[in-house]
Amino acid sequence: MAVGLTEDRRVASGQLGSAGTVLVLLLAYPILRAVYNLYFHPLAKIPGPRSWAATRLPFIRALLGGTIVHDIQKLHRRYGPVLRIAPDEVTFANAEAWNDIFQPRPGCPQFLKDPTWWKPQPGVPQSLVNAIDPENHARMRKLLTPGFTPRALRGQEPFLHRYVDLLVDRLRETVLAEAAAGKEAEVDIGPWFNFAAFDIFGDLGFGESFDCLQNSRYHPWIALLFNSVKAASFVAAARYYPWIEYALKKCIPPSLRKMRRDHYQQIADKVQRRLNYELDRPDIMSHVIKQGSPAEGDRDKMSLGEMNATFMVLTTAGSETTATALSGTMNYLVQHPDALARLAREVRERFPTGPGEITLDALRDLPYLNAVLTEGLRLCTPIPWMLPRRVPPGGATVGGVWLPGNTAVSIQAYALNREARYFHRPDSFLPERWLPAAAADPESPFFGDQRDALHPFSLGPRSCLGQHLAWAEMRLILAKLLWTFDFSAPQDRAKWLKWEDLRTFALVEKRPIVVRMRLRPEAAALQ
Repeated sequence: MAVGLTEDRRVASGQLGSAGTVLVLLLAYPILRAVYNLYFHPLAKIPGPRSWAATRLPFIRALLGGTIVHDIQKLHRRYGPVLRIAPDEVTFANAEAWNDIFQPRPGCPQFLKDPTWWKPQPGVPQSLVNAIDPENHARMRKLLTPGFTPRALRGQEPFLHRYVDLLVDRLRETVLAEAAAGKEAEVDIGPWFNFAAFDIFGDLGFGESFDCLQNSRYHPWIALLFNSVKAASFVAAARYYPWIEYALKKCIPPSLRKMRRDHYQQIADKVQRRLNYELDRPDIMSHVIKQGSPAEGDRDKMSLGEMNATFMVLTTAGSETTATALSGTMNYLVQHPDALARLAREVRERFPTGPGEITLDALRDLPYLNAVLTEGLRLCTPIPWMLPRRVPPGGATVGGVWLPGNTAVSIQAYALNREARYFHRPDSFLPERWLPAAAADPESPFFGDQRDALHPFSLGPRSCLGQHLAWAEMRLILAKLLWTFDFSAPQDRAKWLKWEDLRTFALVEKRPIVVRMRLRPEAAALQ
């Protein structure tokens, strides 16, 4: 009997010893891993804070808190243009890194998109945006490009005028209603820019508007999109820890899964209705349709699933980003009355008889309008940091630094655009820096600005497909608004928005941008 008890104690002791060993290893592993990351990792000599280099946790805390672009900007100013922000990730506020990462180079494979950020969600087909394989991306881009060329834009111009005019009409109604009540209108302009941008893309992409302007409110699909922006950051954060990602997937309630399916299905239904149109119209989808009917497995065409997923992503990329740039630009303009007055004067003198004169061709020739929008894109970049790519196998040099293969690399556009090495008074809104005279006059304080450091639409084979459309929308909306209304900042400075205070969750989190508006007498006379 005693022998049996002794044996049981020995077994129990062995089990406790094994459990203790496992516990010690579990506790020791992150410590040993952090030591390796700090002292023995191939990136150990890259400048950066030790806490960020040791573990991914500081990065994730900044990501989920929405402070990532501001935190990294502060780190860049402390450690320099090349910065290690995680054990296996390096980010750059360095102009030459644009070409090194995004442009094809002889003898160097492409830097592919990081699957942590770009891998499609389960059950959602591959799209143009998350097609990591270069051949797949090139195939889809080739089919979509004809709908985004300057030539295509000429046929699409009437669509743009229709919705911009509707935007002006809705804002006129708001201003007149406030005037009838004896008040000066104070308007949160941000949602109105979103209404216009989403309605324009809805018509150009699917042949039907989202009716945001018609109803003066967000379409439910768009409202759900904005509510899901933060969730995208949580998904990306979880992917750095596969066991957490696995657990989160198991915890998603059926109601949320259904909501996600319904969100996707609404776009799929819009695509299908557009494919069934018999009317030939010069929108974006028409150019895809001309390539032939979509069929699953056709290597030269987009499958219906790819088309659904691509137009779902393009609806966001082609709308929200444009609205962000306009919102930020208007916010700076009302807080800089001299710049606002100069821009309004340029528009009104160029089109003296009314907004009916305004065309896309004419707007391209307005130097101060282009300078204001470029400065707005510099300070209010719709995508404040370019999501990571991976260094190809064998390693490559980026920004003058050799990095091993599979290192995650990114461009910090927010920090780079405010870099004193590239821009005079980089934190100030100064549209004059983009006027041709500033680049030609050695006496100009902006003569030394490195204008080629700014790439708000990225560059290379994956640059923004819709940049011509975005420029057209921004010029047309801003010009027609400034012809029709007088804008100013609210008298209550507590209502002024500081753009630098906005948080970033992949996209820029919106807060009210309140502006005062009055109808110009010249505009009232045209009614």
